[in-house]
This record gives sequence, structure tokens and C-alpha cells, in this order.
Amino acid sequence: MKTKNTALNLLNNIYIIHALKGYEQHEQRISKVFGSMELKYKLVTQGDPIHFSDQILHTYFTNNAIENTKTGILSCTLNHMMAYKHIADNNIEYAIVLENDPFFLGNIKENIAKLVPEINQLQKGFMISLENSTLRFPSYWQANKNQHIYPATRGRMAGAYIIDNYAAKQIVTDLETNKCERVVDWWHIDMLGRDVFKMYWAHPPLVEQGSHNGMLSSTISTKPKSTKTRIRWIIKKIYRMYIKRFTNEKRII
Repeated sequence: MKTKNTALNLLNNIYIIHALKGYEQHEQRISKVFGSMELKYKLVTQGDPIHFSDQILHTYFTNNAIENTKTGILSCTLNHMMAYKHIADNNIEYAIVLENDPFFLGNIKENIAKLVPEINQLQKGFMISLENSTLRFPSYWQANKNQHIYPATRGRMAGAYIIDNYAAKQIVTDLETNKCERVVDWWHIDMLGRDVFKMYWAHPPLVEQGSHNGMLSSTISTKPKSTKTRIRWIIKKIYRMYIKRFTNEKRII
């Protein structure tokens, strides 16, 4: 069955964007969490600074990006690019891309299965945001009880998403003529403006980033691990997910 195959393709093709140094705690946690759920994954580290060279950087980034972007941000963005290249080159039909601080909101296997019937109805060339990092959601007036995927005009950062093979190939091709100018989140928005792929949001979200919810720290995040950050995140999430969604019929997207 196509639905079953799609779910298997997604859960068997999980790419985790990772840095080789400074994230040992993240890697240990990923190994434990994914092992407990019997989920396989691929660590994407080809974009780590240890692999940087002038040739590699100038292949994928503009001079301005290279000169004015922090090394960690360049590395993170390059790792996303390397994931797309692997998906495209190996004809992976569907894949899940996660940064290395995912916290699953419920049972990820069951939640992915809920998305599959709608995924199978999408035209090829898409990315589906799975996270809540921006704390932006469809309003109550836009959300439907039996709908899980919503068309969007922008992403919700790049911590967790589904991408299909056609979108990965389109991005790789686009990079040949339009080098990356900005961090991965904004680069995605730039490509949406050129109609390189289509964006959708999963609602309710399936993932939140530990570097945003106060549970983990990140060298490229402005939100360090702390109880204070955690409390602020919870309060803001409750307000935006359960209260503010009443106030604007066009909250999304």
C-alpha cells in the first residue's frame, strides 16, 4: 500500500544535522532516544568546519555570506545542503530532516502516520515544517479537525521538516546558479520566493527544538539551556497555541 510505503520511507530516512565538536551531549541523547524507539538515522556532518575549504564554501555560498556569517551557522546550513544532495543522489523518495536537538511532541511514529494520507495527495516538490520553533500556528478559523497539513508561504525555521526527492533535486539545481546568501531558515524563504519548492506546515506540530524550549543549549542559538528560558517558552507556547489563535483569522501562513 502506498500509505504504508510512505510511512516506511520517512521513518527509514531520517537525517540529523550535526556538528562534530561541542555537541557530544546531543549525540548521546539522540542515540538513546532513537534507540529506544528503534529508529534509524544518519548523522549529517559533511558540512562540519573541519571539512571547510575555499572551494567548498564558494561553491555553495556568496562572498558576503562567507565573510559575514559565523562559522557555526555556515556549517549548519551546509549540512542541510549535504542532506539534500544525499537525498537527491540516492533517489530517496521522502526524508525527515532534523537538527540535533529534537524533542518529539507525542509518539513520532503515530504522528507521522497521521500525515501520510495527506502527503500522498501533495504534488511533488514540497517541504513540510514539523516544528513549533516560531510558535506560529493556523488560527482556530483555519484549522480543520481532520486536516494535518496546511499550505504556507514561509517556513517555521529549519529544525524539523519532511522533504521529498523532487524538492531536494530542485534545491541542488538552484544552488548551481543561486548561491546561498543567508542562514538556512532564511535561505528557505528566499527559495520559496523563487518557487523552488512548496511549503506546508504540520499542525499540530510534531517536534520542538531543545535549543528553543530551554532543554538544551546550542552554540548558534540565542536561547541557552535554563529554567528561566524553559518557563518563558512554556508560557509563550500556551498563549500562542491556545489563546492568540482566536484573535486573527489570518494568523497563518
